[in-house]
Amino acid sequence: MSKKLWILILLVVVIVAGWGIGKYITPSASQGDGSTVTQQPDLQGQPPEPDPADVGGGTEDNQGNTGDSAVGNEDGDAEVEPTNAPATSKPIVEPTVEPTVEPTTKPTVEPTAKPTSKPTSSGGEGWSGGGDSVQTAAEPESLTVLVNKQYKLPENYKPDDLVYPDVPFLFSDKIEKRMMRKTAAAALEELFAAAKKDGVRLAGVSAYRSQSTQTRLFNNYVERDGEAKARTYSAVPGHSEHQTGLAVDISGTDGKCAAESCFAGTKEANWLAQHASEYGYIIRFPEGKQSITGYKYEPWHIRYVGVEIARSVSEKGITLEEYYDAIPVSK
Repeated sequence: MSKKLWILILLVVVIVAGWGIGKYITPSASQGDGSTVTQQPDLQGQPPEPDPADVGGGTEDNQGNTGDSAVGNEDGDAEVEPTNAPATSKPIVEPTVEPTVEPTTKPTVEPTAKPTSKPTSSGGEGWSGGGDSVQTAAEPESLTVLVNKQYKLPENYKPDDLVYPDVPFLFSDKIEKRMMRKTAAAALEELFAAAKKDGVRLAGVSAYRSQSTQTRLFNNYVERDGEAKARTYSAVPGHSEHQTGLAVDISGTDGKCAAESCFAGTKEANWLAQHASEYGYIIRFPEGKQSITGYKYEPWHIRYVGVEIARSVSEKGITLEEYYDAIPVSK
């Protein structure tokens, strides 16, 4: 082979080699700024993107809970049981479950057994009218103040001249219910002395009563008999004459029928009906006047109003409401 042929073959080999080298070193892609983009080969074993159909999400009415999921507990914290993972290399994407918080409904408490200390309506059998008819006594310290279902005393009113009348009571302790206002106490002593001269021995059962005590008593009566019935014989707190310090319940010294309907017709009851007015007292809730007073007949409950008014009320056979022309609208 000639020398020229060898040179030609070598030249071809060089050209082919140069072309091949240039092919492998030339970049296959570039960014706009001329920097080289390195292409990453596929990584074997990497799981593909999860299929949306495999992602747990629940239905709208289930808020992320499947048929076997736990329902939220009472305080609104929902428990979601984990879903069993399928046998696949795909990752399980668990949705964030927002618990369905059931609003707590607070019931409106309407006391049916226990009244408030601030009644908003007159109420009571034989008495009509709404809350607007209730008024606060303008002069609660007056000896002739009218206190009933329509007129109440100021909140927690307490007389400042309470004393212990020197008369027998069914108990010996000097406690709240033995007290009366000074003027009423003096008149009660005269009344007891006069009854004793006539051979009638009286005893006190209950006199002054604070609003807190009246609240407790009234609530007890409501629990026992219901509010409607309790209102026929017990005053709503703030509406009790006992709180004035001018009223007292009377019985015989034996205590029989004390503050009970069987007291009617006893010699003690008859004496009070005939002579109480002479000492400034009246039978505050007379028989047959429930539609006016709002309370049933209580022959044991006497109220001090002064001799002048007491005699007028007794002689006319009327109530204190009628005397003041403050008669409520009857049903």
